[in-house]
Amino acid sequence: MKILIKNGRLINPKNQFDNVVDVAIDAEKIFAIDNIPSDFIPQQTIDASGKWIIPGIVDLCARLREPGFEYKATIVSETTAAASAGITTMCCPPDTRPVIDNPSVADLIHHRALQHNKARVVTIGALTQGLQGEQVSEMVALKEAGTVGVGNALMPIKSTLVMRRAMEYAATHELTVFLYAEDPWLRGESVVHEGPVATRMGLEGNPEICETIAVSRDLALIEKTGVRAHFCRLSSLKAARMVARAQYDGLPVSADVSAHQLHLLDMDVGDYSSQYHVRPPLRSIRDRDGLRKAVNEKTINAICSDHQPHDLDAKIGPFSATSPGISSLETLLPLTMRLVKDKVMSLDVAIAALTYQPANILGLDLGYIEENAVADLCIYDPDHVWTLNPDNIQSRGLNTPFMGWEFEGRVTHTFLHGQCVFEL
Repeated sequence: MKILIKNGRLINPKNQFDNVVDVAIDAEKIFAIDNIPSDFIPQQTIDASGKWIIPGIVDLCARLREPGFEYKATIVSETTAAASAGITTMCCPPDTRPVIDNPSVADLIHHRALQHNKARVVTIGALTQGLQGEQVSEMVALKEAGTVGVGNALMPIKSTLVMRRAMEYAATHELTVFLYAEDPWLRGESVVHEGPVATRMGLEGNPEICETIAVSRDLALIEKTGVRAHFCRLSSLKAARMVARAQYDGLPVSADVSAHQLHLLDMDVGDYSSQYHVRPPLRSIRDRDGLRKAVNEKTINAICSDHQPHDLDAKIGPFSATSPGISSLETLLPLTMRLVKDKVMSLDVAIAALTYQPANILGLDLGYIEENAVADLCIYDPDHVWTLNPDNIQSRGLNTPFMGWEFEGRVTHTFLHGQCVFEL
């Protein structure tokens, strides 16, 4: 279908382009920008006056709950929610049921996403068999099945030797290893950041060193093995500084942070609301501000949703007994744009952290708008004021601490492979 988007402010951080132009789409590609040929006859014309045209968002961590947890959500429900949020590519961690440790599970997820065709879904294969942390998985078969890397999700590796062997195997086959930095013994049964808030609430605290010790070990192994590695959802200033030093020293490492970690603090947990129960836990204002700075300096290369939809029962009960996680697809872009409005970061930095930088981490040629590029993009109205409530959440998960928040700016159209998959 030939589509013409007129008079939109095209923001493309990859090549520092920011101007009001017309964009023509044809045969799943960007056909032309600004100088539209006279013989291009569109079948649909969209007036984007006063709106922005930005690349489709690439989300590095979104649990779709299928297969295995369909009572929480499905690929259909969550890719529909993603489309409404301007997300065109979603990365699914390997902790499905069954685990993505063989090609058939990866094929199932890819096939179901293609059937619904609302968002592209890519998968991370299991680093170890069954995520048990004991035996290295069949990484070659997983790579051939289209997985973009390997990781062990939130599950610990049993020994440093197993981690070394897994990294060596991944490096041999040029696979990115996705690392969740957490020392399981220091974590214990903790549910909040270790500090005055945890003490006052009588909850077991998760110390900052729970993350930094794991980062330190993994960086040493990365240096030894030469594997390309990505640190998922950092939560502390010190961990970000360690990654920055490693990048300066030339190690092939990148990192991301979840959007809620750039806004919320451990103090927000003060009323025992399970909506603030997340993993890693919300930390101090010093950590939050340090993470914001790391995004600005591109030490942290991507902002992700860390989407974890839950059923109602998962969030009912004593704080420590509830399931961690936020349903966060539909707040990823609004929370990031709020940082721009509050002058925490520039618009260019914010959009880059949602688009081409995470695409680069996944090894995908996506996240930018240029002639002949894949036509994944969204139209965003920066002046549209709306309030997050159960009636306008497309995801099956309603577990979010941002319920009732007012946001300024909303996606009006999303295009995947040149097809309009969402229109407000």
